[in-house]
Amino acid sequence: MPVDAAAESVIRTHDLRKTFTGRGGAVEAVKGVDLDVKAGEIFGFLGPNGAGKTTTLRMLATLIPPTSGDATLAGVDLLRNPARVRERIGYVAQGGGSDPLMTGRGELVIQARLFGMSRKQAEARATEVLAALGLTEAARRTTGTYSGGMRRRLDIGMGMVHQPKLLFLDEPTTGLDPQARANLWDEVRKLRNNGTTVFLTTHYLEEADILCDRVAIIDHGTIVAE
Repeated sequence: MPVDAAAESVIRTHDLRKTFTGRGGAVEAVKGVDLDVKAGEIFGFLGPNGAGKTTTLRMLATLIPPTSGDATLAGVDLLRNPARVRERIGYVAQGGGSDPLMTGRGELVIQARLFGMSRKQAEARATEVLAALGLTEAARRTTGTYSGGMRRRLDIGMGMVHQPKLLFLDEPTTGLDPQARANLWDEVRKLRNNGTTVFLTTHYLEEADILCDRVAIIDHGTIVAE
């Protein structure tokens, strides 16, 4: 899908940095990252372990504060109003976040309620998401009975149930078999086609090649190619 250069920037960062301080001294994990992610694209963020990609993603998702730099997400200043940023984004972590004792429907309803929906709205939205992700038949089963691919689809559902403008996916297909990965790629494309901007990290070059409109490669805390 061609990216419109004039499209709205959903993520824009300038000189974004993160330094961690420990017993061994200060470590600059992210060293001045500049990004410009357009509305309606799938943007891939690649790099080896320890390169700074997850640290960058966690800053953008408001999970850790930047040491310095500027960032705007979905029209909101990250440093000045992180709570409002959280209202406009979805985040799916590597390990997922579903409770094995909860049903798939229950997880989605709770997530929707956390973002301010009424019970009726949350139930209706959960039904939509379950259908979109092919999980309707498993909706009343506990997530501990789900396959790996089903759990990852539910994770994405939990990240998108409140209809965010921007969805972060941190290595969404790690550990999945080839068929489950291909099915998940289809779901990510549907999100983009429905207007959600997707920012994903991945170790798989073929995943980035198949899914992403653009990619940036980070190494030693610096973007080395885009």
